[in-house]
Amino acid sequence: MLAVNEDRIAAAVQRLGSENAFEILARARQLEAQGRRVVHMEIGEPDFDTPEHIKKAAAEALYDSHTHYTPSAGIPALRATIAEYASRFRHISPVYTMENVVVAPGAKPVIWNVLSALLDPGDDFIYFDPAYPAYASCSSYLQANVHAIPLLESRNWRMDLDELESRVSDKTKAIVINSPHNPTGGVLTKGDLERIAEMAQRHDFVVIADEIYSRNFYLDSDYVSIAALDGMRERTVIVDGFSKAYAMTGWRLGYAIMPEKLAKTVTLFNNNTFSCVTAFVQMAGIAALTGTDEPVQRMNETFRQRRDRLVSGLNDIHGMSCTLPEGAFYAFPNVTAITSDDRALASHLLEVGGVACGGGSSFGAAGKGYLRFSYAASLEDIDWALEQIAKVLPAFKG
Repeated sequence: MLAVNEDRIAAAVQRLGSENAFEILARARQLEAQGRRVVHMEIGEPDFDTPEHIKKAAAEALYDSHTHYTPSAGIPALRATIAEYASRFRHISPVYTMENVVVAPGAKPVIWNVLSALLDPGDDFIYFDPAYPAYASCSSYLQANVHAIPLLESRNWRMDLDELESRVSDKTKAIVINSPHNPTGGVLTKGDLERIAEMAQRHDFVVIADEIYSRNFYLDSDYVSIAALDGMRERTVIVDGFSKAYAMTGWRLGYAIMPEKLAKTVTLFNNNTFSCVTAFVQMAGIAALTGTDEPVQRMNETFRQRRDRLVSGLNDIHGMSCTLPEGAFYAFPNVTAITSDDRALASHLLEVGGVACGGGSSFGAAGKGYLRFSYAASLEDIDWALEQIAKVLPAFKG
């Protein structure tokens, strides 16, 4: 039998990154198995239950025999529902049609398939640092020329647009923006988006707008998508899904909206990778978008309360400072006054204090010196976590 030794693993694997939050989660589970109390603030997963009307729709779909293969782009009814919802929510005209929509088992696979459809080796690709790890992992695997532009804490985690202007060119194939942003909670202003849109049209590049946190938004204004700006509908790919807004992480249901020709190519990648998305899960997605929005609003208001409690508490801890996130459900405190090794500090807080969080450097070089806390935890757990951090921090040596 042929042995699978290290020298038989593809060299391309070395260009892949990993998502550190899942490694921290595994260690946290080990500590819990030992009887330790752990507050989970490491993973981007709402702690709410999926709304009842969504679960009911899935159960009914099962008993109605929605248990077979579906089209690789998604079932037409879901794609049409997404097109209508996205056009209405983002105030986009002309409205999208189902031909613009591609469904996937989560946002991550569709990000990979969109980038695979766009990037050739040597193409210039830009994303912002720190960032969701999949952007750099996929683009590096595809052998693009990857450029990371630091986000600035001084601008509440928005990029320096002058630096972006100096880095884009006619060789730029695509950029990714993520607003609200993981891991910082930053939100791009309409002015930011307008300037990015002007660059995209001048240099003819595609904007991939990861808007998975578009419903986790705390500003007293309407959410603004770059796709709604003049000239951007046909050069924007919107990435969204059901995990964050509807507490459906384990259901694995995401989608992207894009020009029709690109959608056909991304569908080809779907066909060659995961084939299709589970039928009854897609029926649940229709229920999520067409049913009552009250659970989404209620969850978001709870997140706002948790955000305020956590950020206030972190700022009361000596050596930590934290901006107020405007979206998503993450706090990203600066810990440079404590250590230059954020991962070691995160490990200490977990191992000694029972508080699971992530080191900022896990999200890119510009995240060095920060921690990421998900406030998808109860107020009681947040209060306990803050007490533990303050208690065990003096013992940290790093």
